[in-house]
Amino acid sequence: MSHQNGTSGGVTGDPATAVAAWLAEMEACVQAVAYERGRALFAPDVVGLGSRGKMLVGLEALERDQWRHVWGVTRGFTFRRDDLVWGASGGDDLVWLACPWDSVGFAADGSPVPRPGRMTAVLERRGGRWLAVHTHHSLATT
Repeated sequence: MSHQNGTSGGVTGDPATAVAAWLAEMEACVQAVAYERGRALFAPDVVGLGSRGKMLVGLEALERDQWRHVWGVTRGFTFRRDDLVWGASGGDDLVWLACPWDSVGFAADGSPVPRPGRMTAVLERRGGRWLAVHTHHSLATT
């Protein structure tokens, strides 16, 4: 069974369980604006793309230039798990996933606005833990 462990970080388990656990933990981190907790889900050498950062190499850059500009001004961040698509390869040591999400942002006047989006991720099993080596979060424009 997959679990999160605050001591070792990351997610463990078979690919199907790991994907579900990774999404649940990532969602919880964004909702709680828990940067340190979120870091446990990512490889130090992650490469990320996002609405704020065009090409972010390394976990420090991903947190600084993407997460810290988005998580604190987002409410209700929830992955639409019923629309999740994923697959495994590399002897089940590499997983890719694509999943839409919903959230609420705020207009300049403070009024809430829907902010649906989508993400892709590549998770790699390293030392028994599933860590994101690539993510791409972006707002849905259509």
